[in-house]
Amino acid sequence: MTLEEYHRLHPLPAGALTLYRKAGARGLGDGRWRLLAQVVRPQGARAIDLNPALGLASAPLVRAGLEVDLLEPSRAALRCLEAAFGARPGVSVRAALPWEARAEHYDQALLVLPAERGQDFTHLSLLGAARALRPGGQLWLCGDKNKGFERQFKAARALLGEGEVVERDGPLRVALLHKHRPSPTLPDPWTAFPLEARGRSHTFYSLPGVFSAGELDPASALLLEALEDVAGLDVLDLGGGYGALGLSLAAEGARAALLEDDLAGVLSARRSAEGMGLEASVVHSDVDEGLPSGALFDIVLSNPPFHVGGSLILDVAHAFITAAHARLRPGGRFYLVANPFLKYEPLLQALFGSVRTLAVRNYKVLLAQKGRGPR
Repeated sequence: MTLEEYHRLHPLPAGALTLYRKAGARGLGDGRWRLLAQVVRPQGARAIDLNPALGLASAPLVRAGLEVDLLEPSRAALRCLEAAFGARPGVSVRAALPWEARAEHYDQALLVLPAERGQDFTHLSLLGAARALRPGGQLWLCGDKNKGFERQFKAARALLGEGEVVERDGPLRVALLHKHRPSPTLPDPWTAFPLEARGRSHTFYSLPGVFSAGELDPASALLLEALEDVAGLDVLDLGGGYGALGLSLAAEGARAALLEDDLAGVLSARRSAEGMGLEASVVHSDVDEGLPSGALFDIVLSNPPFHVGGSLILDVAHAFITAAHARLRPGGRFYLVANPFLKYEPLLQALFGSVRTLAVRNYKVLLAQKGRGPR
């Protein structure tokens, strides 16, 4: 898959609306959003979708003429939403986390339980939904009974006051709840933790749901061990997360840029960089689309994701590799760490002309160097 193909938006007809899908954006193949779209019934004047993905469940509310706010943490999905709704009156699309919704402002809220993000993220999302609704407002809640729906439905009912399951489809469930209790108070979502990398110790910060927050994951640790001195070099961290790789190298004197699709990771890395006194650039980006067109680097490194919404998706990782080649200066080096069963070597060989294995310890670190071109 070329970068052009990865970034291309594809129309997705939805009645009188046209939605969009693209590689790396969750929602289309996930039955939770499709079932919620079939069941939801518009009510009132204002609605909020707290994790709309492609907007499948938001579309019925928009078609009914409600004022609809769409809060989406994924940059890939956000691009699809902006194309579908960005110019539509009465619809607001913005990068935000579910608990950042305006308090007691909405007649309806939609939430697909984000079980793949962990219990803390899911709990904060439920608190955000309950807080966003005005008294008497409705929450449409969708989830999978094999991934904790019953437990979260019970928690939502305790927050709001009453509700019932209104639709079942295999393991999927949709519940409709009504707010009859006071709005909950949001706890401080931030966690601070120490991290030691390459002989230096720093304090990092993270929000719930960020990959490997609270520790240095083994794959990233192996990649940091394999890297040479980076002081004074332009370094790009593709899929930077809370900043374990990119900020550790920035602390050594690299001019680092971190790109991350997930807003929780972006906010975590920005707060960590501020706390460490670093001037690293942290960008909310769908692979490399958040960079200026001419931005080039001496080193690109990545611990790429291969799961989107709980499914094994290699399109994103392949786009990372293609972007790395495009963003390197001649002679620049790309370091990638991955599970041994993921066969990235053929693509690296095709793009770079050669690939070396630098280390193997539960994970593998691969190095590919961009050719200098004709003299």
